[in-house]
Amino acid sequence: MNATGFEPAPDQDPDTASAPGRIVLLTTSHRVAPGLLSWPAWQALHAADRVLCADGAHPQLPYLREAGIEVDETSPTAEELVGACAGGHTVVVVATGEGEPALTDGLARLAGSGRIQMPELELLPASYDLPGARLLDLVQVMDRIRAECPWSSRQTHEGLAKYGIEEAYELVEAIEEGDRDELREELGDVLLQVVFHSRIAEDDPDAPFSVDDVAGGIVAKLIHRHPHVFGDETASTPEEVKAHWLRTKAIEKQRSSVTEGIPLGQPGLALAAKLASRVRTAGLDVPLPKTEGIGYELLVLAARAEAEGVDPEAALRAAARLYRDAIREVEAPHPPDNVKE
Repeated sequence: MNATGFEPAPDQDPDTASAPGRIVLLTTSHRVAPGLLSWPAWQALHAADRVLCADGAHPQLPYLREAGIEVDETSPTAEELVGACAGGHTVVVVATGEGEPALTDGLARLAGSGRIQMPELELLPASYDLPGARLLDLVQVMDRIRAECPWSSRQTHEGLAKYGIEEAYELVEAIEEGDRDELREELGDVLLQVVFHSRIAEDDPDAPFSVDDVAGGIVAKLIHRHPHVFGDETASTPEEVKAHWLRTKAIEKQRSSVTEGIPLGQPGLALAAKLASRVRTAGLDVPLPKTEGIGYELLVLAARAEAEGVDPEAALRAAARLYRDAIREVEAPHPPDNVKE
């Protein structure tokens, strides 16, 4: 036993002492339940001459020992690990969460020196992240922030409402600007709002729910509204898909008016276009008000845009951006010192 707590391999048979052996670096994902390892990983563990792990609290250790695998809790140097493989031995290293950078760097230096016959080195992923696995990290981080951050721990749905609106607008702007990096960041900010509100909802004493309840609800809704994907119905065009969606939605909601579910707090042009869309989809004959005034003129324009397949809000924003650029061109030679509303 040396200073690192690593016991070297016993003396080898002279006929096999020169065989370099094999090192298997076994990596696992903390986002997958411990013990759920791939079959190649279990084969490597059972066939190994030694299994090492530097972290005595590694979540995999209880499951490995339950499977009859002896694990040495030790952290050898690169030289010691190479020595343990001498004579054709296989040593499996169960990597910690950091991935054993010191050990792998040491092995790389030894290999580069050319002084030592190196064992075969294999990186063996024992478990993999499924798509969406990083969402688990977000939930865990949000849970800790909610518990330990003085600001986040005091937030309410009402207090965060304005941020949800702001983030949604910033997402729309990133989409319209075509900035991919900005789009990715803004999607993350919108996702944060969902996870944050879900975490706040867990603390409600009367009607708590979690992010799993939120996700479960939308999963059930998507499956129910896509019978052409998950059921026996068929749809070959976007129009048929929309018809499926509207039909199942109408059955779910059982609304008495096509105006139900339309948020009146949204921007005016979007609100007018949404009302016109509901009227057109329902096949209703509802004439637009004939009253005079700018508001009614805008209503007519919004209804016309919706009928032509144009988003009036997006169209107005595009026009406003051109107007902004024109303003900047005019003021470029003499930028204002101070602008007041």
